Amino acid sequence: MNNRIIYFIKSLTPKQIIFSSITVISLLLYLVLTVWSNRQVAALTDQQAAKRWDKEGDSAQVSCFFAENIEVDEFMLMNFKRQLEQSLLEVLQQEETEEGTEKRLLIDAYSSLGRITITSEKGKLDNVSAVGIGGDFFLFHPLQLVSGGYFSGNDLMQDSVVLDEEAAWQLFGSNDVAGMSVMIGNVPHYVAGVIKRQEGRFAEGAGLNKTVVYVSYSTLSSYGTSDGINVYEVVAPNPVKGFVYNAVKEKLGVSEDEMVVVENSSRYTLLALLPVLLDFGTRSMQNTAVKFPYWENIARGWEDVKVLILLFQFILLFIPAEIIVVFLIIRWKNRNFTLKDVWNFMLEKKDTLRKKARGEKDKWQHF
Repeated sequence: MNNRIIYFIKSLTPKQIIFSSITVISLLLYLVLTVWSNRQVAALTDQQAAKRWDKEGDSAQVSCFFAENIEVDEFMLMNFKRQLEQSLLEVLQQEETEEGTEKRLLIDAYSSLGRITITSEKGKLDNVSAVGIGGDFFLFHPLQLVSGGYFSGNDLMQDSVVLDEEAAWQLFGSNDVAGMSVMIGNVPHYVAGVIKRQEGRFAEGAGLNKTVVYVSYSTLSSYGTSDGINVYEVVAPNPVKGFVYNAVKEKLGVSEDEMVVVENSSRYTLLALLPVLLDFGTRSMQNTAVKFPYWENIARGWEDVKVLILLFQFILLFIPAEIIVVFLIIRWKNRNFTLKDVWNFMLEKKDTLRKKARGEKDKWQHF
């Protein structure tokens, strides 16, 4: 076998060796880019809530970002959630089970961007960037914990806070501060946990180059400054393609020109990236005054990267495809057989197989 390979290589002309090498290198680069970019996207935990919630992959994650002048309240989101649940029950034809035994049909969260002041006995964070959360925010955004844990926007007591490492050091001089007390608007709050901020060029450009704290939406609304609910996120079963996405656009109660809706669970697929490629350079020209949170800015940055990689992948596949086509054309022009020869060869093969099958049949009948 090795001798045959050596003989084949020696029989190649210099031109054939060059083009064969280009083909192999192009395919290897395509493979490397694919693996690397897929790993980078898989590391975007904010975009993977549907996979974490539904291992079977039948659910979709959809995010909605509202314009600054739009007023969205908790009652409005609660009403939409009920409508979506009812629609899903009708489509999925599920019957309600006994109370307390049914599995949650969907999860959702909302958040607000703003600023707040936090003090402790040892330090103070004055007018620091804050995210006010409601619902299952940390199921959508499983930030890397250094100590302690998260809190839920559905908790009865809305007096918890999650700090990043820098905030914990400024307030206490330590990262291990879960359960410690801080004051927000002269009201005691308790540190649920300390998280590590995301790092990297996109993270810093998106606003994570400075301290960010997480409090309940009610705390931010009452004791900080906020423009109201900026983001709504939901993970729900997707019985047909685009079901959850269309439900958000049509039933949430906000017109399409006053919000940006994203289907996170499919945003990095080929079909989703092609429109981004066609709109490259113009999609950042928003007519809607939407202020994206840091996690969406990071995701959009990786969308741009994936689009550029997609463009390179097309080129890397086109090169070997063109070489192969040219090779086949040359071989065809220099062929020493005709189409009639090919047809006769196929007929002979067909007769041979038929005779073989007949012989096998006769053999078993005789047996």
